[in-house]
This record gives sequence, structure tokens and C-alpha cells, in this order.
Amino acid sequence: MFILWVVPKNLLSYLVGLLVHIPLPAPLSTWSVQIFASYYNINMEEAEHPIENPRSIGELFTRRLKPGVRPVSHEEIVHPADSELTTRGFIENETMLQAKGKTYSVSEFLNVEGTIGKQHLNFFQGGAYFTYYLCPTDYHRVHSPVSGKILSVIHIPGALWPVNDWSVNRIERLFAINERVVVWIETQMGPVAVVFVGATNVGKMTMSFDSEVVTNRFLQGQRFKEKRYGQPIEIQKGEELGTFHMGSTVVVLYPKGVISEIPEKRPWKTQVGEGFLETSS
Repeated sequence: MFILWVVPKNLLSYLVGLLVHIPLPAPLSTWSVQIFASYYNINMEEAEHPIENPRSIGELFTRRLKPGVRPVSHEEIVHPADSELTTRGFIENETMLQAKGKTYSVSEFLNVEGTIGKQHLNFFQGGAYFTYYLCPTDYHRVHSPVSGKILSVIHIPGALWPVNDWSVNRIERLFAINERVVVWIETQMGPVAVVFVGATNVGKMTMSFDSEVVTNRFLQGQRFKEKRYGQPIEIQKGEELGTFHMGSTVVVLYPKGVISEIPEKRPWKTQVGEGFLETSS
């Protein structure tokens, strides 16, 4: 894995993002999409459009699902992604667990200085966090785990290390050094932070509620650090929040008192809209 230390990961990811979204001629696009879908065991029966429709590999990975394929639970909190729930726990001393023996800071992860996060940080002491890993086989759109109002979105430039087991267990503060987008949602339970974490070969991250939020603009650069909405954007649990253009990781933080118990089962595969928590609110 020495190559990962020397390869220009941000440039590589930018170029991969361009390549996978190049439209291909009809016969070639159908053939390549079928190969990828078969190799990654992607269930195209759930896709909104038939396997012949995607014009590029990128369109395959960012496919939408048929309405009703992921019913939304009646519970107050639901899973935001089709993924594996890799780490979860309660926030202690302003730290979260990345992997065994490795932690990272909540304030660094959320980049709270000079943003709306500064006034919300204390809510998370004793709160809960959940880390979702989206592999290539997964549906790559992320949905809101709660109902509320989007107050702000923050773009945090950074590296683009892989977020697989090798990196999670070796790279210190991995999630706090990779590129991120923080979506702040005001709810009846208090502030909730949904954090999209970039990774190698994730061409970009886009937000469904704001077309101006596009990451990994290698040549252009992002146009803002924080964007606050004078008119907060209403969002319902299960509603689409954003998309990884290839897979990556989402971390969701909840304020103290919302999560009363965290189930211990491992491994934990999740689907968008599934409920799994008892809330004490």
C-alpha cells in the first residue's frame, strides 16, 4: 500500500470522476454496465430504470431506486444509507472511535470554528454517532435520517484517502483529514449533523437540496466554506440528501439524550429508511 502515500489522490479521484461519467455509445454502455453490475452483484431489479439505460458507469453507481423499494420506518430516526454500520457509540471527551485504538475529535471533524457548528458542539457531549460505509455494491444516494430543517452546509477541503479497512486501521484521524461536507439539520430533538466523507476515486459529492454544493472541484475550487440558509430547507426523514459519485462513508451525530441504547450486533448491514433505535425524547 506504499503507492497510496505517493499517488496524488485528489487529482486521481477528480480524473476518475470525469472518466466514469463519460457517455458511451449504446452497445458499449450496455455491455460495460452489465459487466460492472454483474461483477459487483448490483440488484438492478431495484433500479428506477432498466440496466440498458445508464449511459456511463457513473450513472450506474448513482442510480435511483424505484419508488417504494425502501419504505421509511415510522420510527423517529432511520438509517440514511444502504451500507455497513462499522462503528457507533457515545461521544466521550469530545472524541469518536474510528477503529480499535484510533479516535478523532468531534470539533476537528465538524470544523466548527467560524461556523454554525460552534454553537451546536456542546449538544454532542454524551451524544451518539454512527458510521456508515458504502461499498461499490451499495446504492450511493444518502437520505435524511430525521425530519427537520437544513440550516447550513459546510464544505471542508481535505485529502482523499480510501475509507476501507486498511486505511481506517492505519491512517490517524482519517475521517477528520479527508474532504467532507457537513449538513446541519435542526430537529425537535436538537441539532443533527450528517457528514459526507470523501474518499479515493469518489469523483465528487453532490447535495440534492442545493446544486451549488459540489466537492472535489480540483481545478475550480469550492465557492464557499459555509452556506447558511436564511430560509431553512424542510427535509423529511427518508428524503434524499445527497449522492456519492462512487462509494464512501457517512457519519451521523445526534445530541445527548436522543439515543438511549445502541445495539451491539456486528456486522450490521443497513438499508435506507430502516428504523433501529429507541429514542428517549
